[in-house]
Amino acid sequence: NPDPSPEHIDATGPSDFFLKYREIPQWYGVAWNFARSLKREILHSDLDTFLRINIHNHVSTRLTGDRKGHYANAVLGPVFLPPRSAHTIHGLVCTGPETTVRRALTAFADGRVNPEEIHRRAREYAAPGPVNPAGRKHLSAHQRMAATTLTNVVFPIYCRGHYIRHNTPGRWWDCLYTWDSGFIGIGLLELDTERAIDCLNAYLTKPDDPHGPFIHRGTPVPVQIYLAQEIWNRTHDRKLLRSLYPRLRQYHRFLAGDPPSTTRPFHSNLLATWDYFYNSGGWDDYPPQVHIHRNDLTGSVAPIANTAHAIRTARILRQFAAEGFGPEEDVSRYDRDIAIFTSAILDHAWDHASGYFGYVVHDNEKRPCGILRHQSGTNFNMGLDGAYPLVAGICTAEQETVLTRHLQSEEHLWSRAGLSTVDRSAPYFDPGGYWNGAVWMPHQWFFWKALLDLGRGDLAWLIAHRALDLWKNEVEESYNCFEHFLVESGRGAGWHHFGGLSCPVLHWYGAYYRPGRLTAGYDTWITSQTFSRNNTRLETQLKIHGKPVGNSTVLAVMNPDFEYTATWNGTPVPAVAVHPGTVQVSLPRNIPTGQLVVVPQSLQEHSQELQKP
Repeated sequence: NPDPSPEHIDATGPSDFFLKYREIPQWYGVAWNFARSLKREILHSDLDTFLRINIHNHVSTRLTGDRKGHYANAVLGPVFLPPRSAHTIHGLVCTGPETTVRRALTAFADGRVNPEEIHRRAREYAAPGPVNPAGRKHLSAHQRMAATTLTNVVFPIYCRGHYIRHNTPGRWWDCLYTWDSGFIGIGLLELDTERAIDCLNAYLTKPDDPHGPFIHRGTPVPVQIYLAQEIWNRTHDRKLLRSLYPRLRQYHRFLAGDPPSTTRPFHSNLLATWDYFYNSGGWDDYPPQVHIHRNDLTGSVAPIANTAHAIRTARILRQFAAEGFGPEEDVSRYDRDIAIFTSAILDHAWDHASGYFGYVVHDNEKRPCGILRHQSGTNFNMGLDGAYPLVAGICTAEQETVLTRHLQSEEHLWSRAGLSTVDRSAPYFDPGGYWNGAVWMPHQWFFWKALLDLGRGDLAWLIAHRALDLWKNEVEESYNCFEHFLVESGRGAGWHHFGGLSCPVLHWYGAYYRPGRLTAGYDTWITSQTFSRNNTRLETQLKIHGKPVGNSTVLAVMNPDFEYTATWNGTPVPAVAVHPGTVQVSLPRNIPTGQLVVVPQSLQEHSQELQKP
């Protein structure tokens, strides 16, 4: 194994050091412009538990643990700030030949470089574009989340024979997380497209890889497939999608139960991932999930979320295949998956009494024999898993009405913090749970996207608006980026420098406040989009997949100085302003292909005047 200790730790002054490792030809330099500092070495394999134990040792220049790792550490502080003041501390990290690194450190110390100018240029590159006035009140909280997401990086992570840089939900966890990293990619897409693509690629494997169809750790929710759709709708990069498609296809096929996968063990065709992880949807203490593990029922009970996700990922990949990114025969294969899994849910899982889909129990011959019930006789799946067929897009009109009513009812799933993971009227609801009794951003994101497909832009905005307000209030109060929020108090909880599953707040902020942004539900394929230079005009080619019934909502963020009107294939369609600049457009699903044009109302009126005889 490589020796983790540097062969040289040197310095040109009190506020820098540079290092040389035996196995690496280049040198590394670190410098900072803050005099109140301490240079320290940490001799331990990782920082996690070790630093928690030793955090109060403020004087030792060497903290010694198991000696299996080495960290060169600059400890800065304290930083004193008078009221209404600011203090900027600059740092430098560089690498290269020894003379180059020494020269860079000396120039930094002598003031021959202007760190403020470098900082300004870097901010221009990294900072997203302008924000509409309605979003300015959220900007500080958004920036804190952006900084957390961009800097939650760990190295080295050993994966498949080599070391990688890795985006992590929080630097507390020096390891891989599959579904968390899918949402990290969705957050990074708002900040740095290249890093979002890198994050996606880290979890995909080569087609027909003998060792694994994807990189799996933790809950196998296939967020990477949703991330690929978001990347396409943002970049329209055909070469990229062509390279991603075969890897995404094998990801889906494994979770859909293709051999050697064991995710389809029941004659009902309902899916269950219990063989690979205890958690079906990321919701650790979700009541029916806890119940089946305590009673050793994983061999006979299927949740809903796994099958619902398989339907939705089949629909997303069907779009890819239909657009020529995969073989033509893949389209019919996805159609079979969608039909089989839709029947599995609708035939066996709907519980009319509760208005939710239930976990399905199977007999010794793996045949469905009823819905899992709580000791009270109530459907044990009154919660987001029981509503997941909305995300799949397979509900009947009656089921859709009942479930959307649950989503906005304070008696059921709605709360001061957003969507509760468990129905608040259920006898097993616990306001003090980790997921049970809490609001998390990721599942709210899945339902938000589904509501756009259902033409319920009003309810989608309700979810996003409450999430953004909740996030703003907590960050301004505590300066922390938390994992989840408590239903009863609306306060943040869990790890306090969390990216991961909280990243949807970055996506919502862009979808409603960033001019030049077009957002749609799962069913809408954005073929192309063009915003005018000042974001006063949008032209986009769209294809709406799925059932040709009702309407679908798309969001266009325009220049806030105008009111807007929209046409679909030249015919006016409803365009409602959520706030100045953000237009919610309703498109008829029975006209699935066409051109959407959004222009200022005054220009549309002027155009109509010109056309008069």
